[in-house]
Amino acid sequence: MHCLKTQLSSIMEDPHSEASFLKEFIIPTYILAPELETIEVPDVPKCPVLVYINSRSGGQLGGDLLVTYRDLLNKNQVFDVGEEAPDKALRKIYLNLEKLKANGDQYAVQIQERLRIIVAGGDGTAGWLLGVVCDLKLSHSPPVATVPLGTGNNLPFAFGWGISNMQLANVQGKKNPGTDRHSVIQFLKQVMQAKEMKIDNWHILMRMKTPKEGSNCDPIAPLELPHSLHAFHRVSATDELNEEGYHTFRGGFWNYFSMGKLF
Repeated sequence: MHCLKTQLSSIMEDPHSEASFLKEFIIPTYILAPELETIEVPDVPKCPVLVYINSRSGGQLGGDLLVTYRDLLNKNQVFDVGEEAPDKALRKIYLNLEKLKANGDQYAVQIQERLRIIVAGGDGTAGWLLGVVCDLKLSHSPPVATVPLGTGNNLPFAFGWGISNMQLANVQGKKNPGTDRHSVIQFLKQVMQAKEMKIDNWHILMRMKTPKEGSNCDPIAPLELPHSLHAFHRVSATDELNEEGYHTFRGGFWNYFSMGKLF
């Protein structure tokens, strides 16, 4: 904790430095880890972010991006979705925020109000994260910015992230988002300046009659579901949606519109 406190204090000496800019995104570790004691920090960051990266997306790009973000920010606010599922990580952070707020921590209140999320991966990873945020049923859901690392990347393109990243990438002579220090800082600037827009989501309920004879295996193997269908799961026996004699499932989906493809 002392290291973070020292870092933030030294940053304030030069308001025009790169470090001064980055402090506007850094979240103190005690906000992220409930087992640590509360400390005093100088100022609330203007744009605190949680970063979720699929290190397996985009070949080596996901892994490289993970290293860069952890180098620039507090490594505790940057997650590899391959190592820790975002639903567990995000739920733990919000539970800690609620605990801190209940104890009168005004810093935690402002962190939650200003919080934004960055997700780097394909459309499946982005949909996974959106579903996790939706499942939390927050009074004010944090806006999500997407870094296109997949093959289609329709969702980032539909919201303009793919276009801006492609323009930056074309300067570098390739069609993938940059993973170096400069590229990440430029993306953080876009996240801070981005306009919040809403996206429609809808849910589907599916019931399949349980066969009286034949195979008793589940129609869907839970461990084989794609991340984009993370919320597509069996309804428990005690759920009011459940009906006797049926396998009942429900899931979440996202509506957005795109036309054509960028090259």
